Amino acid sequence: MKKTILTTAVLIAALFGVQAQRIKGSDTMLPLSQKAAEEFMKINPSQTVTVTGGGSGVGIAALLEGTTELAQLSRKIKFDEKNKLKEKGKTVKEVIAAYDALAVVVHPSNKVTNLTREQLEGVFTGKITNWKEVGGADLAIIPYARETSSGTYEFFKESVLKKKNYMSGIMSMPATGAIIQSIAQTKGAIGYVGLAYLSKEVKAVHVSYDESKTFVAPTVANAKNETYPIVRPLYYYYDAAKESKVKPFIDFILSTKGQKIVSEIGFITVTAP
Repeated sequence: MKKTILTTAVLIAALFGVQAQRIKGSDTMLPLSQKAAEEFMKINPSQTVTVTGGGSGVGIAALLEGTTELAQLSRKIKFDEKNKLKEKGKTVKEVIAAYDALAVVVHPSNKVTNLTREQLEGVFTGKITNWKEVGGADLAIIPYARETSSGTYEFFKESVLKKKNYMSGIMSMPATGAIIQSIAQTKGAIGYVGLAYLSKEVKAVHVSYDESKTFVAPTVANAKNETYPIVRPLYYYYDAAKESKVKPFIDFILSTKGQKIVSEIGFITVTAP
């Protein structure tokens, strides 16, 4: 039903001379794409942009199927994904729209403020199971992760777990908002979210990648000065054959106004806003 409504909307837009394009994929990028689309359409009333999430893998699948013009990803496209697109006769192009710091979050009542990368690896692989093992209360640790189609899930595995597997039976959440909600309601919980999703409902911990020498808070300033270690690019991917259609939006997101939105949302700009 949803697909029928979307197809109808695109057809109506075409009949009335409105250029319609779709953006789909990473939940991390949803706040940025939604706000940018809103501002872009104000300046370009003949353009309509629809934005949906679902995860980075969903975005690439939609690009492969031709049901989106732009795939938004919070991780780099995989080799096999690029090959599948090539088999379909699509030459994919990549644009870095912003950078994001990934924050590790716990329940606000948790007294643990600092965690090393090695401790985080132990927690999410199931080797560390109680908060007392990392200086906290005698309380079971309940780790939350994004689902496997999420670019955030893959980036965390690569950067923090050093490609080790998550623990068996880890709580898997379909969206970042669900992680925030779950951690806010669960005293022993821990998870990870993009910087733009931080709120008073959760507490961000300071992270060390140098074996406890320095612990750094996840902030835009610390990501910019490269002292915070868990930082990643945020991407748009599109078929080169559709470049003329997506270029106005891409140009907007990389413009001074677009990068100002990047900054306002809580991401790190690629160009000076």
